Amino acid sequence: MSISRRIALTGLASLLLTACVGGGGQFKTEYDPLSADVTRNWRLADVRVSVPESLRISEEETLIPNADIVWREDPIGDRRAQVATIMKAAVAKGARGLRGARGVVIEVTVTRFHAMTWRAEQSEADWGVHNIRFDARVVDARTGEELLPMTHIDAEFPALSGAKMREARARGITQKSMITAHVANTIAGWLGIGPDNRSSFTRQGN
Repeated sequence: MSISRRIALTGLASLLLTACVGGGGQFKTEYDPLSADVTRNWRLADVRVSVPESLRISEEETLIPNADIVWREDPIGDRRAQVATIMKAAVAKGARGLRGARGVVIEVTVTRFHAMTWRAEQSEADWGVHNIRFDARVVDARTGEELLPMTHIDAEFPALSGAKMREARARGITQKSMITAHVANTIAGWLGIGPDNRSSFTRQGN
């Protein structure tokens, strides 16, 4: 293929992408941060993750499937179980700084887990969002007493695509590792045991 034709096709793909996703949307990582005075006596005993049956799953290989759960890096199978495994590891990693005497359980209900399809990841346009949202509450591990009622957390962040994603994968960075790190940092910020991870951005994506 000639260079001029390749450039033309790339430009056409970018135009089609823009038409599909519009001029970009507003995304955020947002939560109500807890005071260290509240969490300093907590110690993580367990993480329990629920992925409701009501969430829609898509295996479509389109740019932006219309679904609540879009996940591709694990083999085709029980996507809810795969999402639960990722989220449990991420929340546990974010909460590992809890060093207090009172054992607590963080209960998480996933409301959206929309990562990138292979088609979206391979696009040469600089675009895409990992859209992770969930509700979380904290209970006493021994008594079940609710220590913190259910609260909503947004953990959205820019994805990588095209050459940037290929370079990242060459270094061992995957969608899963990026999502795990971001959710972990968000949990740490929410619990008041890590830097504040809140942010907002405008980007073409889901």
